[in-house]
Amino acid sequence: MTIPFQVRVQAAAVKAAYAMPGPLRRLIAGAPVRRDGQELALDAQLLLRLQQLSGTHLVSPGGVAHSRAALDLGRHLVSGAPIEPVATREIRIPVEYGEMSATLYTPAGLAEPSGLLVFFHGGGWVLGTRTSHDNTARFLAQRAGVRVLSVEYRLAPEHIFPAAVDDALAAFDFAHTKAADLGSDPSRIAVGGDSAGGNLAAVTAQLAARRGGPAPVFQLLFYPTTDASRRRRSRELFADGFFLTSAHMDWFADHYAPEGVDRTDPRLSPLLAADLAGLPPAYIATAGFDPLRDEGEAYARRLADSGVVVALSRQPDLIHGYINFLGIGRRFREATAEAAGALRLALAAG
Repeated sequence: MTIPFQVRVQAAAVKAAYAMPGPLRRLIAGAPVRRDGQELALDAQLLLRLQQLSGTHLVSPGGVAHSRAALDLGRHLVSGAPIEPVATREIRIPVEYGEMSATLYTPAGLAEPSGLLVFFHGGGWVLGTRTSHDNTARFLAQRAGVRVLSVEYRLAPEHIFPAAVDDALAAFDFAHTKAADLGSDPSRIAVGGDSAGGNLAAVTAQLAARRGGPAPVFQLLFYPTTDASRRRRSRELFADGFFLTSAHMDWFADHYAPEGVDRTDPRLSPLLAADLAGLPPAYIATAGFDPLRDEGEAYARRLADSGVVVALSRQPDLIHGYINFLGIGRRFREATAEAAGALRLALAAG
């Protein structure tokens, strides 16, 4: 797509801001922000300040269509140039309503068969696309040395709960059945995602494990939403001013799970599943300044208490969405690289 001139100017301004010496970046960002025993990373604080100055928001007052368009343009400001060399191939996944689109990412030189990550993008089940998370998928593929199948599941409000769940499970089943065609090893398939995508990955792991048969061997969950039925302390602590807000969370949930949907359903709130025993090992990343922090960590504790091998990694100085900010600063890449390392180890050939 052609990037609008205004967006190119904004991207240049963001790049210039992050290229400034530390004292100047601090001057723009403001005094250090400390909350709950944590200090916000300068990279994250500068991003929030630039968003404030530009008047941009995750959710646009213009509604769903405007928010989707803004997110698509906003990625040019923070995602960075496409990571190469990574080959891409468009995939069509047969589903009951026709076809679901996906993109297969293969880092250069990766032999067959390799491990495979089935990845679900974030965006509150309402926003986001494979394109919005293109560089994230490239980064994980290259750093982890795996193939990544990034899935274009159906979004709300056009398709409410549990449409996205049905698509996520269908994508995993396709990946397992067609592993050879995808250049992957059917015994080394993981599921993963960020935010709402992390929710879908966790739910897919639960559903696949409970039905018997093929199931993921690993879960890569970035700041997942795990309980739509209640508010936790982190939601009050970081309700506003840290990219994802409490009001945004209500907006997303109301679109995906409107009145009449049982928000205690484990397919929406995987933390509330009666039994978590027997699920695949998980790497769960949370961000210190994120309203979703506590429910992600509660899910990690429940998995561990159920005998599941879990690595919980709180990034105490970061905000929600950090795996999409790979083109600015260093801190976001550092945190995402840690997760890629965990994925590499989990899907290494045995």
